[in-house]
Amino acid sequence: MTASPQPSPVTALLPADTTEDVRARRPSTAVLPVGSFEQHGAHLPLITDTVVACTIAGELAAAHPVQLLPPLTVSCSHEHADWPGTVSISARTLHAVVTDIAASLRRSGIGTLILVNGHGGNYVLRNVVQESAGSGVRMALFPQSADWEAARARAGVRTSAHSDMHAGEVETSILLHAHPELVKDGYESADCTADDRKHLLTLGMSAYTASGVIGRPSLASARKGRELLTGLVEAFGEYAALLGAPAEGGR
Repeated sequence: MTASPQPSPVTALLPADTTEDVRARRPSTAVLPVGSFEQHGAHLPLITDTVVACTIAGELAAAHPVQLLPPLTVSCSHEHADWPGTVSISARTLHAVVTDIAASLRRSGIGTLILVNGHGGNYVLRNVVQESAGSGVRMALFPQSADWEAARARAGVRTSAHSDMHAGEVETSILLHAHPELVKDGYESADCTADDRKHLLTLGMSAYTASGVIGRPSLASARKGRELLTGLVEAFGEYAALLGAPAEGGR
């Protein structure tokens, strides 16, 4: 018996649809993962936020007949500029790129765009969604704080959302589940807490952590990562009902 081919690293993160696949499915909603290219300590790669956003978006696309878009891989990571490898674009550039994508989707007949944001520093995405009212494309930002909180509770995440800011329990758990090959040894001893970071946007991450980690990756597990993703898919049901993205069985 011939073994089924395993997905390549590329198709695990990027959509492999043909134009005819999309034509047959006729999606009314598109999902755009927005990641970043920034330091995540010594145990997670620069592409962590992109991998997280793509993984969440892929789970949503498996449950709903949406058009899954390739990710935006560089965004607003200016607070990480002190670390080698980090690359950023301006908030105005990210705003322009997302609104251009929305306009292109509208011309092709897709009237709803879900932004799956994997990087907390992309504050401008809230403005993009806010400004979409009356533009001809309905938008939503996912996951929001309440969605993460529900998923964290389901998974039994022990670190608070405030404390688990970067390369901590949640991000490490998702990668341990979905892409364990990307997690390097040492996360078990990489914990760093910095709850008092009032001037983060002014001083940057380096003022609060020497390693680049703010959180407790030692508490991460693949089981938590799986449950986090399941919880987020459940939370997305509210968005699907609001925006008209039926579940897979409702095509």
